[in-house]
Amino acid sequence: MARTPHGYYDEDLIRNELRQAGFVNADYEALDAISSAPSARHPAIAYCQGTPLRNEIEQRDASRLEEVTDCAAAAIESRFGAGAVDARICGFVITATA
Repeated sequence: MARTPHGYYDEDLIRNELRQAGFVNADYEALDAISSAPSARHPAIAYCQGTPLRNEIEQRDASRLEEVTDCAAAAIESRFGAGAVDARICGFVITATA
């Protein structure tokens, strides 16, 4: 997902780009949490159909969106088991001033 917002996470790269844009102070805070879903299918739908990944799938073959979602659900279930899924999720908050 390097071409999407999900691929923009490298702290050194972001700090460098902020400096180039004229920001001198930047705070970079990682926020960790646990994401919960009632089944493997829920995060598969969210990821494959509710993020920019959907555009990548549809560019290749829009008719296969459900198939890809099913494959993702199977992979998630294989890793986390049947039933509810709990997994780490991380986001970043960046505050910069000029």
